[in-house]
Amino acid sequence: MTDIIHVIILAIIEGLTEFLPVSSTGHMIIASSAMGIASDPFIKLFTIAIQFGAILSVVVLYFKRFFQSTRFYLKLFVAFIPAAIFGLLLSDTIDALLESALTVGITLFIGGIFLLFVDKLFNQPMVEKEEDITFVTALKIGFFQCIAMVPGVSRSAATIIGGMSQKLTRTAAAEFSFFLAVPTMFAATAKKMLDFFKDGNSFTGDQIQLLIIGNVVAFIVAMLAIRTFITFLEKKGFKLFGWYRIIVGAIIIGLYIAKVPLEVI
Repeated sequence: MTDIIHVIILAIIEGLTEFLPVSSTGHMIIASSAMGIASDPFIKLFTIAIQFGAILSVVVLYFKRFFQSTRFYLKLFVAFIPAAIFGLLLSDTIDALLESALTVGITLFIGGIFLLFVDKLFNQPMVEKEEDITFVTALKIGFFQCIAMVPGVSRSAATIIGGMSQKLTRTAAAEFSFFLAVPTMFAATAKKMLDFFKDGNSFTGDQIQLLIIGNVVAFIVAMLAIRTFITFLEKKGFKLFGWYRIIVGAIIIGLYIAKVPLEVI
């Protein structure tokens, strides 16, 4: 049975992790499993629906950027195309992977190792502003985003690394990742909602209240997380996030090997 405490915990996790390279989906799979609510159909929808609150924080923080030029939207659309295509083609496979905490553990661990070296791999940035990102570069970053369809990879990590591989600075790559999250996560939320209603489902009054609370909490926490992340990234880079992923991934894999139940592991 889902209650307001579960909802607030998941919303805080969403807000904290959505724009960090640690995988918000992976963390919510683990958290909902640990709380024994991972199989709840409403929670499966909730973990996607509260992304709306997180993406709204990007629009508010970068309000002027979203209303400065048509070219900005065209680049986001180009970058969004690969995820839209592969998301539709691989929808069932992605849903199946979302049931596996072990998948999250493995991808967190492997991704963490990569993050330990990413600052050295891409250390000659040339593109400092979103205005200098070409349409070809935007498309390439869009393909990197598709890797994050595997739970635990992290959409933020994939797109930031994709940007850095195209010679964007850490900050430029991170900000473009935030911008790209808006159409991508909005589309994912809209599709889940549409599927939910097409299957003949509806929300109770209590569930609507929980969705509102979750989105408000995710919005507030994401606002704080984005500000802190950009400052930290400029000064320290990705190594700390890499070690964090390795530790969390190793714990999850260890629990699986020891056959400690995590409900869906």
